[in-house]
Amino acid sequence: MDAIAKPQGCTSFRLRRLTRMVSRHYDAHVAAAGLKTTQYSLLSHVLSLGPLRPVDLAQAMNVEASTLTRNLKPMLAAGWLTQTEGPDARSRLIAITEAGRAKRAEAQRLWRAAQVGLNEMLGVERVAALHLLIDESIALLQRAGLKDEEGNDE
Repeated sequence: MDAIAKPQGCTSFRLRRLTRMVSRHYDAHVAAAGLKTTQYSLLSHVLSLGPLRPVDLAQAMNVEASTLTRNLKPMLAAGWLTQTEGPDARSRLIAITEAGRAKRAEAQRLWRAAQVGLNEMLGVERVAALHLLIDESIALLQRAGLKDEEGNDE
C-alpha cells in the first residue's frame, strides 16, 4: 500500500487563494450587469424567499445583520429591492421589484456563463469532485463542532 504524502504548506492559504480566484472570475462576469456576486446572491435569495424580514434574510444568507444592512442600501437605492412595513409596526419586509427581477435574470445569464467557463477551465469532473470534497469537508468540520465565519453550523 502506497503511503499518502503528508500535506505541505498551509491549507488555509491555498483555500483562500482558490476562493479569491474563483470569486474574481464570477465577479468579472456578473459585473457586466452592474452587479457584484454578493448583490446577485442577495437578489436571488429575496426572489426565492421573499418578501421576508431582514433578520430572516441575514440568517438565510449566513451573514451578519450589519453586513446585510450595508449590502441592502445600494440595492434599495437602485430600486431593485423594497423595504416596507411588516405585519407589525416594528418589523420590515424586504421584497424584490420588477426591476430587481429583470436585473437578477440578466445577472443569472452571466453567472451561468461564469459557471460554464469555470467548468471549461478546470474540467467538469474536477469541478464535480471539488464540490463533493468541499461538501464532505464542511460536514466533517461541522460534526467536529466548528462554525462558519458567521457562527453558524450550516
